Amino acid sequence: MVTDESFNQYLDSAVKHYSSLFMLPSYRNIVLFTTAVCLIVGLFFAPTLSPSYLGLVNGFLCGGALFLITTFSNYFLVFFVLRRDPVYDLRRTAALSLFCWILWFVFIFMGYVTAFFFGVVWAVRLCLLGFSAVLILRFIVLYVTSSSGFKRFLASSIIPPFLCLVPFMILWLNLADLLRVFLFLVYALGIALASSFLFILLLDNVGKRIVGASSMSIFKAFLLNWIADLNSPFEVFLDNLSEEQDVKVSILQFDSVNGKAFITVPSVHPGPFKNIGSSLLPSMLKTAIEQKFNSVACVPLGLLGHELDLASQSQNQKIIDYVINSADFKVDEDKATPFIKVGNGLATACCQIFGGAAFIAFSLAPNTTEDIPQELASVVQQEAERLGLKSCVVVNAHNSIDGPVDSKKALEALEAVAVACLEKAPSMDRLPFKIGAATVKPKEFSLADGMGLGGITVVVTQVGKQRTAYIVFDANNMVSGLREKILSALQSTGISDGEVFTTDTHSVNALTLNKRGYHPVGEVMDHEKIIDYVKEATCSAVTNLEWAKVGCRDVLVPRVRVIGQKSLEKLCWLPDKVIQRAKRIVVPLFAVTSLLLMLVLLSV
Repeated sequence: MVTDESFNQYLDSAVKHYSSLFMLPSYRNIVLFTTAVCLIVGLFFAPTLSPSYLGLVNGFLCGGALFLITTFSNYFLVFFVLRRDPVYDLRRTAALSLFCWILWFVFIFMGYVTAFFFGVVWAVRLCLLGFSAVLILRFIVLYVTSSSGFKRFLASSIIPPFLCLVPFMILWLNLADLLRVFLFLVYALGIALASSFLFILLLDNVGKRIVGASSMSIFKAFLLNWIADLNSPFEVFLDNLSEEQDVKVSILQFDSVNGKAFITVPSVHPGPFKNIGSSLLPSMLKTAIEQKFNSVACVPLGLLGHELDLASQSQNQKIIDYVINSADFKVDEDKATPFIKVGNGLATACCQIFGGAAFIAFSLAPNTTEDIPQELASVVQQEAERLGLKSCVVVNAHNSIDGPVDSKKALEALEAVAVACLEKAPSMDRLPFKIGAATVKPKEFSLADGMGLGGITVVVTQVGKQRTAYIVFDANNMVSGLREKILSALQSTGISDGEVFTTDTHSVNALTLNKRGYHPVGEVMDHEKIIDYVKEATCSAVTNLEWAKVGCRDVLVPRVRVIGQKSLEKLCWLPDKVIQRAKRIVVPLFAVTSLLLMLVLLSV
């Protein structure tokens, strides 16, 4: 398949579920909402017990006391109990308290209504039932999200609800047997713990059945990555799901008098997201090569998909070290063919032969160009060998996203242009050539905007009078039509033709809350600014043009741990399965819990 639609759907669904957890109001708004809810709770509860002017005053006092206790307990938790927890800052702690108050208010309101028909004691009973519900909510949420240890988890779950119960107890001193209330609180604590952990256990079993690890531990690892950029907890799971495989890396090296330039294409997919696995490999490998050889490097995408995501950043480093040790080789070829481009209405292939190596790239632009399967690379390699070429560096331009594409027709079109392009290129004259390269890193474009850490790299070649530009964005795809705008704009700089690439870095993924979970180049970036930066890098590369020699080497990095697409798919559709299980069990489980609590409350 040209586009791995099923996996992208799974990934989009997972990002949607996870990202919804972070759509919180600002701390200021949380405080305002909490103030309002606490006052409303007080004004509903106190007048129910004493329907008079004094009851109204007590309601305001109760609401104010609840707000102060909530605020104090939030600060206490953040600065003393959860002070080292990467998830719970003041805003998230306050948000949890707000949600608890909203839940508690539901029971307060039911008590307010019930008291008119069955007596004010039901306001007390339903207030205590709401207290139990808040305990359960805090137990579940904090157990799943906090990394502070069991004792701190218990303290964070129990202290705020018990403190907030004090103003209520002062109001109902003459309405309830406090000894029975205290006995109920002990009973409610035990029931809340038992039902919460049963709920979590049932959800954990979904993960154990699907991927061999508990659902909640995977979820917590994701939170730690999303919030604190900690990649190792999540990569532990990926490593357990991974398998060893030898990974090919193609290195095209250009040498000139004053420097080197590299086009490096690893057979690794730069995913799955953010700083997990090989998501950062393109920029990491580019930086390592440039620092080692005082050069300019770019790392376009090969023909592969998510089946070749690496399990961890340690595997990135393994590939980087191997490439650095293999990249310093002798180059002695000093001729190249002109750049050619072949299209058939759907697919486009561009090719240039450097020495005995063909550099060929594919695109479906302006239609969607996503991951292209390795079977096309096999077709290209066989054709290159038949034509007597020593090696072939094959690249997926990955430079347009605009809805679905018929995968079968696209693959047939790509194979056709591949054969046509490779048959035409070797017959062209090979001449001495010049090379120039430069990188720009736009400061105003961030990862969240879709620009990776590698910025924009332009490699310019000159064969005879023809100047060609290869423009590589460290990004995950590009909006349809922008590629054409860039190539058209470069004609004013003396560039005859060229191609635009993205590295498909997934370091920009799972950072935004939009439908895709990332922005392709040009979706939120200003197109004119993008083109200006490309022109800047191109002009710099043209200024650096020098006669060059070229060499190509394919290296095989042994025993690299890759995740595999099936394992990633399981992780991505796990949230859906967990949610389905939760929907099935939440009503019967907590209905039984409520019944057990109500049986005891009848004696209060």
